[in-house]
Amino acid sequence: MSENKYLSIYNDLLSKIEKGIFKPGTKIPSENQLVEQYETSRETIRKALNLLSEHGYIQKIKGKGSIVLDVRKFDFPISGLISFKELAQKLGKSSRTIVEQLEIVKPDEALKKHLHVTAREDIWKVVRVREIEGERIILDKDFFNKKVVPFLSKDICERSIYEYLEKELQLKISFAKKEFFVEECTEEDRMYLHLKQYTHVVVVRNYVYLDDASLFQYTESRHRLDKFRFVDFARRIHLH
Repeated sequence: MSENKYLSIYNDLLSKIEKGIFKPGTKIPSENQLVEQYETSRETIRKALNLLSEHGYIQKIKGKGSIVLDVRKFDFPISGLISFKELAQKLGKSSRTIVEQLEIVKPDEALKKHLHVTAREDIWKVVRVREIEGERIILDKDFFNKKVVPFLSKDICERSIYEYLEKELQLKISFAKKEFFVEECTEEDRMYLHLKQYTHVVVVRNYVYLDDASLFQYTESRHRLDKFRFVDFARRIHLH
């Protein structure tokens, strides 16, 4: 219960930051005020504030409280949890999603580790090519636990899987862990992407979790080198 409570408080505070109720450079209410407002423990409030801090929304200053950061400076969404449809709309460029594969598979050894599943479980495998302004520049390979996502169709995959998951299935997608690599192009990359002279691709691995902290999706997103731009908010961790 307390796990959901701190995530609920985090989401509420985040909403107020994004809507400008808490403006950049101003302080959010103190821990004491938040304890009273949300009728919860100081520990729960601290967990919510720590999450805001880790994600770059606030800066906690000793003796002064928590200052709201200007998140608009970090609005390129490659590192956020955002669908391709939302990204294309944000960039304002013509785009298209081509579904190359949609099938139910049994996980191999690598996928068992990535999705924390057993060999007996059914997994949706979705392979999509992302075309922006006529160029095929991103290859997305998505794997969903079928226990969580019982049904998918080509139409859903062409439009937006996240839109379907959140609006139709009412799933609450919460956060993701991401890993970045540069790898040599594979035969699959060469088959699906317009690679030009490039011999390497940027690979982004996503491990996506629901709000109960359960892992339900693993994605490998392969980007043509010249079209990949990564902007993120990084916070230094001080070890004592």
